[in-house]
Amino acid sequence: MLSNGLRPALPLLTLLALLALLLTLFATPAPAQDRAGAERQFRVWLERTVWPQARAKGVSRRTFDAAFAGVALNWDLPDLVPPGTKPKTPKAQRQAEFGAPGKYFNRGAVDGATRVGRQMAQRHAAALKRVEAKTGVPGRIVLGIWGRESGYGRAAIRHDAFAVLGTKGFMSTRAEYFTDELIAALQIAEAGHVAPRAMKSSWAGALGQPQFMPSSFLAHAADGDGDGRADIWGSQADTIASIGSYLKRHGWVPGRDWGFEVTVPPSVSCTLEGPDQGRPIAEWEAMGIARVSGRPFPAQELRGEGYLLMPAGRHGPAFIVTPNFYVLKAYNMSDLYALFVGHVGDRIRFGMGDFTARWGDVGGLYRSDIAAMQRALERLGHDVGGADGLPGFRTRRSIGRWQEATGRAASCFPDAGVVAALAD
Repeated sequence: MLSNGLRPALPLLTLLALLALLLTLFATPAPAQDRAGAERQFRVWLERTVWPQARAKGVSRRTFDAAFAGVALNWDLPDLVPPGTKPKTPKAQRQAEFGAPGKYFNRGAVDGATRVGRQMAQRHAAALKRVEAKTGVPGRIVLGIWGRESGYGRAAIRHDAFAVLGTKGFMSTRAEYFTDELIAALQIAEAGHVAPRAMKSSWAGALGQPQFMPSSFLAHAADGDGDGRADIWGSQADTIASIGSYLKRHGWVPGRDWGFEVTVPPSVSCTLEGPDQGRPIAEWEAMGIARVSGRPFPAQELRGEGYLLMPAGRHGPAFIVTPNFYVLKAYNMSDLYALFVGHVGDRIRFGMGDFTARWGDVGGLYRSDIAAMQRALERLGHDVGGADGLPGFRTRRSIGRWQEATGRAASCFPDAGVVAALAD
């Protein structure tokens, strides 16, 4: 025993261990969300919020219970906001890159969709012909969408729709939207189109082979095989009919094409792009725009309105598109998506090859960089369509207008130089 009453000094290694423990305790983030508690709150939410809305829409208690039997929250989904937390603000450097447009048309995706699409065109010729006669939508366009959405039904769609929509309705950044879609999914089950456990979706809640959100299913799904149900999971005929129905109800114009690849002379500014700057195709032709094939525009198209589309600005193929192109965009609000569908459809039906013009080596910018550029353009008075980090046609032509106003050659597409110049 020591006479001075002091305790012996701790060995150095012990002190270091204690210091490391303290640092660990202070560095450890707040305890993880009480998932068991969240599951209990989820069940309360289903009873108090979802069930009254579902019952008001004609959903029976039997269907409701079957839909959520064994369903738990899916914690692996993105954009979740668990109870008691706030939405996270993503760091700029972690935001996704905006890829080069040419990557969307990679060799495997285009060739695969074309090859299998030709097989499907033969196998389902009768169903495609019926849909075209009923809706005016060409079979090749239906095939293009079907191939892009689910690989003609070959892509695995494994998620339980009620788990996905329930999770996102209960705790996501767009909870109200997904709650409405959850109610629509219950209505689908109530109508007997598919059993609850067989209602498979993507991670975002899109259903079946055509990837309809539940509300779109209720509005547009069709019975193509005459069995009284619209089964977009197991029936190819129903899938074909449903895609045709969707496009017809969104305004597909029978007898018109979706668009044509063209050459745009330097005298025609890329700032003329956009669906709000349309003019008769005959006028575009008079300005020097010509089809890459060397053939004239079809006579019936010359009288109709057309729109300049340059999805990579001066760094890629250019097109004159028709109102039907924007019907395709109603399926997925992406110029590249609609272009892919039309292009693959043409390859399936007409044996067309690649676009004549090549995609330039552009893209690879962070969405946060593009959003900052968009905000700079907005401060200069340009309408970029919102600072969302995605260079849509309003952003592209705003870049071109700024370039022209500052004595630069108009490219109408963001690159590192444009971003840097606007940041100054």
